[in-house]
Amino acid sequence: MEKAENGSISSLDSDNSAPQGVELRHLRYFVAVAEAGTFTHAAERMYVGQPTLSQQIRRLEEFVGTPLLQRRREGVRLTEAGTVLLEESRAVLSLVDHGVSRTRQAAGLGRSRLRFVVQPHLPPSLAAEVVSRLRSAAPEVDVTWLETSLDADFSSILQRRADAALGWMGLENRALPDPLDVMDIGSFEPDVWIPARHQGAANGAIGLDELARMHIIHGPRHADPGTYDAWRSVLRTRNPSFDFTDLPFWQSLPMTLAFAATGSRPSAVLTGPCRLVGLAPQSTADAGRHEMVPVRVEGSPLTATAGLVWSTDLPRELQQVLFETAEKIAA
Repeated sequence: MEKAENGSISSLDSDNSAPQGVELRHLRYFVAVAEAGTFTHAAERMYVGQPTLSQQIRRLEEFVGTPLLQRRREGVRLTEAGTVLLEESRAVLSLVDHGVSRTRQAAGLGRSRLRFVVQPHLPPSLAAEVVSRLRSAAPEVDVTWLETSLDADFSSILQRRADAALGWMGLENRALPDPLDVMDIGSFEPDVWIPARHQGAANGAIGLDELARMHIIHGPRHADPGTYDAWRSVLRTRNPSFDFTDLPFWQSLPMTLAFAATGSRPSAVLTGPCRLVGLAPQSTADAGRHEMVPVRVEGSPLTATAGLVWSTDLPRELQQVLFETAEKIAA
């Protein structure tokens, strides 16, 4: 491929080429609109006028030869072609940004950069320790912190939208494809809150068989589908008809405990993975008020392993920083 005089991308191969006239700015605008969901929000993010942004997207659609967005009153929606272009645009822009960064580093200009994803709903203590140790290990690195969901394949890293991530490792992603590397940094289990009058409250533990027969509030699934599905499967080995009831109050443990305590049937509240396997659960001031107490599940059958994942395409010195960070946390 070669670059035309006007800065657009063209190709000597007319049968397998980028459409004439497409520029990187068109791709950046398109990605901004797709991610923001509206032209108004995308224009604010890109510091351009909305009419200009709309005009450039229409020009991109003319270059490509097909609609990329369905424009609706509530926002935009990608067409099938738009979905494909969004994925390819992210890859192209990431390669360009990564290439410019490495070029500047080779010339002795600027600082190394690392785009690091922290998956939501991780134990706050774990996320804080990773952030602290990474900043201490690499004070000369500019780290961009991204709080976003991760799929089982860590596609955000594979598609070069991020360089590294902290997230949960499911059974399906313990063997990651090239160019990904991973280090486990600890196994975590949930707290199970049960009524204070329950016999398991006295010894601080409950058996899996008994737990599977209770009404358990946990979720919602979309917050962490890997852990949600894995724990549900474990409980179904003891009760085939078992299913979770989603949290009635999003991110409010006290309100959820009050809800469970006043139910008409024995109820338990299952948190996400929040403490290292084997540690005793910590009660709170809300326990007595809601007549619910935290206990462990005997044998620790409900666990999740946290892992630090990164691309082996990163410069060696950045990979070494990530490895040392994970090693210190796991120690």
